[in-house]
Amino acid sequence: MADRMRNRERVMSHLTIYLDNQTEKRVRSSAKQTGLSVSRFIARILNDHEKAAWPPEVAQMAGSWPDFPSAEEIREGQPADRTREQF
Repeated sequence: MADRMRNRERVMSHLTIYLDNQTEKRVRSSAKQTGLSVSRFIARILNDHEKAAWPPEVAQMAGSWPDFPSAEEIREGQPADRTREQF
């Protein structure tokens, strides 16, 4: 039974996506540069994106504090931003 459970964890779904030619070339090139298959490269991007996203509970809290100051109120009285140098 444990072997079947391990085998089930390795099963991958098959997914078809449609990309324009330019995007496909960029994906294939980036995957090759990282040494990953296209499938693993795209999976990594999706996993990284998911990890970087705020949990839904945090997004639901937006606006929960009616007395929280606005960005303008927070910046009030602060000096103007300095011009950043160009790269």
